[in-house]
Amino acid sequence: MEMRTKPFLQEVAEDLIAKFGSQLQNCAIIFNNKRPSAYLQKHLADIIQKPFFSPSFFTIQEFFANATKYKIADFYLQFFTLHKIYNQLLVEEKLETISSHKFFPLAKIILSDFSQIDSDLVDAEKLYQDLEDISIINKDFDYLSPEQYEFLAQFWTSYSEGKHKKQQELFIKMWRRMPKLYHKFHETLKAQDYITNGQAYRLLAEENINEQEFLKTFEKGKIVFVGFNALSSAEAKIFTQLQEAEKALFYFDADKYYLDDPLQEAGLFLRKNINQLGLKNVFESQPSLMKTTKHSVNVFKVQGQSAQAKILNHILVDDYEETEEIGSTVVVLADESLLIPTLQTIPTNYNGNDIDLNVTMGFALATSSIFGLADLWLTSQLEVLKSDKVSYKNVEAFVTHPLSGLSQKMRDKIQTALLNENIVEIDHQRLLKQSGLFEVFYKKIDKPENVVTYLLEVLDYVLTRLSNAKTLKKIDAELFVKAIQELNRLHDTFGKHISKEEIPFVIYLVQKSLQAIAVPLAGDPLNGIQVMGLLETRNLNFDKVVVLGFNEGIIPKSSIGNSFIPDSIRRVYGLPVLENLDAISSYMVYRLVQRAKNINFVYNSLTDESTSGEASRILKQLEFESGFDFKYHELNLDVKTEPFKEVKIEKEGNEFIQKTLQVYLDKKKAISPSALTQYISNPIDFFFNYIALIKEPKEVSAVVEANEIGSVLHKVMEYFYQDLRVAEITAELINERRKLVPSLIQKAFNFVMFKNPDKVHEYKGMQKVVLAIVDAYVTIILDQDVKQTPFNIISLEQKVEAEIAFPLNGKEASIKIFGYIDRVDVKDGITKIIDYKTGSDKLTFKDIPELFNSDGKHINKALIQTLLYTYAYEQYAGKTSVEPNLYIVKTMNKDGIWFKSGRQNLSGDYLEEIKPEFLAELRKKLTELFEAPYFVASAVPDNYKYSIYKTLFGK
Repeated sequence: MEMRTKPFLQEVAEDLIAKFGSQLQNCAIIFNNKRPSAYLQKHLADIIQKPFFSPSFFTIQEFFANATKYKIADFYLQFFTLHKIYNQLLVEEKLETISSHKFFPLAKIILSDFSQIDSDLVDAEKLYQDLEDISIINKDFDYLSPEQYEFLAQFWTSYSEGKHKKQQELFIKMWRRMPKLYHKFHETLKAQDYITNGQAYRLLAEENINEQEFLKTFEKGKIVFVGFNALSSAEAKIFTQLQEAEKALFYFDADKYYLDDPLQEAGLFLRKNINQLGLKNVFESQPSLMKTTKHSVNVFKVQGQSAQAKILNHILVDDYEETEEIGSTVVVLADESLLIPTLQTIPTNYNGNDIDLNVTMGFALATSSIFGLADLWLTSQLEVLKSDKVSYKNVEAFVTHPLSGLSQKMRDKIQTALLNENIVEIDHQRLLKQSGLFEVFYKKIDKPENVVTYLLEVLDYVLTRLSNAKTLKKIDAELFVKAIQELNRLHDTFGKHISKEEIPFVIYLVQKSLQAIAVPLAGDPLNGIQVMGLLETRNLNFDKVVVLGFNEGIIPKSSIGNSFIPDSIRRVYGLPVLENLDAISSYMVYRLVQRAKNINFVYNSLTDESTSGEASRILKQLEFESGFDFKYHELNLDVKTEPFKEVKIEKEGNEFIQKTLQVYLDKKKAISPSALTQYISNPIDFFFNYIALIKEPKEVSAVVEANEIGSVLHKVMEYFYQDLRVAEITAELINERRKLVPSLIQKAFNFVMFKNPDKVHEYKGMQKVVLAIVDAYVTIILDQDVKQTPFNIISLEQKVEAEIAFPLNGKEASIKIFGYIDRVDVKDGITKIIDYKTGSDKLTFKDIPELFNSDGKHINKALIQTLLYTYAYEQYAGKTSVEPNLYIVKTMNKDGIWFKSGRQNLSGDYLEEIKPEFLAELRKKLTELFEAPYFVASAVPDNYKYSIYKTLFGK
């Protein structure tokens, strides 16, 4: 087996023991991040092989925080302090103050700028002065991203596109405020014994760190800085001071390949540290591993974002069986959104062996059901604050949320009750009355201090209930604990700041802080396969490296983050610029690669809104210059389509179907015209709807569906003519009664939507539109009726029933049909059946046989229905020569109200000729319904275009 390349930290451990021996306990070892200390301790233990006193380990922030006598202020203390001072400055300028909500996005940018100014030891007065001069000379905002523009636009509401000059003047005023804001902000914090991280750096750099009390602890040893790359000006100054006082050692992880070549950006910062600052690298004469060791690189081009994770099982298959003491395989997620696909891909065991997996990067709370519940609580509270009501969709989300712990029976009960009432918003009081979790969840926030307390109560209640029921998953338990810790921390921080804030703003802060939580998943930081983000790989080495998301725009990143300091000035003062990110990303990749034997880069080749579809430029550079052994793989995902299979339902031998059909033959159940037309257009739909009884689930909706508009119209027309039926209908009577239409429409709407015609209801948005549409339709119908006057109305919404006989298996059978006829009129001795239609029905038909052809394109449902009504009415009332009229509100002004075949209107003698032919075809169709061996789908897709059963019959 070939020799492993020694990890960087093992080399550091060997060198430290050689230099310090037992005096190592007096040293402080400082890293950029927390992760490497566990590895270094393991290497030290492996070399010493007996108990020893450990050196002290710090991250650079911890070390500087310990070295200063102040406490470090957290983000919220900084935000509230900054906001208060900013408003004081506005008051001094006799300007209106700014709300927390509007100031929040700006504060984040200002604080980040202040922090950079401090850690790079820039003179704030001077920088802001310069910027102001530039604005005055060159009133030009090119460097602001659209997002920053938007912040500014919210910030100065007086801004509008036409007032560009005004915007600039306000911008300059803001800059004049900055030096004052900066000094007052730091003074106010210091008065309470707090400073920011950036200020801690500045203080230590300006006061000479060697005199700090804290450093005396390490007098017998050294302060050892391991694996640093890009340094801020403050770090550079402190490092130099420590080196001059002979108190520091520096272990830089460098390779001559990029260190000695000024064109390699990976070495940019190390060249600066070693050549310009003169920091001495303990490992200065190392051979170049990039050039001398063998590296094999596999590049995987994958189509799709999460598909990148799916390739892991192919790459890692050998590692699933490894059980080395220090894991030698890492999966680096350059794109951290790939964490969940990765966890879903790597199995928990393989060939009977458990797979050790350690995820160091933390699982985002925002992707968990716990965040879902907290977020739902926060949005529901906003609704309660606003209107004392909660929207149906939020109540439904709560009732069906996996953590609400309601039984299926209880869920169904609540949902059914709400569906039946069709309420879009539910009264807050009504929710409180449900007791139990409802009472806790919907308790109204009465003051800003209670936002966090009440949310903790909710989480506490849910957690207790789940643990008692023993249904709590391990990962959920960890997420709960972390969320509760974070909320308690927030509660302490918010303590004295938020009593005067508005509740919605506090809710917004809580949402933001919960979104930012990542929970480290339990696992051994040394064993097994490690899963981490690129930043966490600093100082660590692995033989096998897999990088997912190796795309341009992700690595290196394509933006530096929001700042109000333009690029040109950043360059003058040595503040970070975009190229720094390129150099840092390149260094992290090269450093990881230089000691790895087996390297796998996976990138997404699909272009979408989040990725460019291109591999990272770092990969291109390595291909071009490194001389590594490259192999290329392409993962093409086969698109599999289901083979088409015709779905047909066999009737013979199916007891259930035969029984259900028999119910119709025994006339225990009647068939409606719409059931018949459903059978004619797509027979299999009839099976799903009327035999299997599969119905579409009801939904609560504030929007009125198209079929409901029809129902409202029918109801209005019924109300309109109810009292006029007694006498002959004249134009005067109709016109006199028109003024009642608006109130009749509201009554009809309330009847259809809420089953309660007299309900008092405030109409909103789309509902008002629906009332207006119905109003227009009523006008069209009444205008048509005025043209027909005088006439008499015999009935409204009358139910009719009739029997139809047809041959079945050589004998005669019959079924009962029933329907509700919108209106029956008599005009000049002719009885007319009136049917209102709000859809896109047609008056034309080809011929009668085509009306019944399930595989044809000329089925006219409206005609079949009205002829059925005509037949039923003639049977029922003992009349002949009854004429069908169709009121299609969308087209009746233009096309009239009679059915037509060619140019011939369906009335008079032609109608009487057609009726027997219609009955004969209808009988044939009924024979088919009860006798044909199968229920099949129509051969014409248009006939089932709007069917809700398409997926069931494979279309």
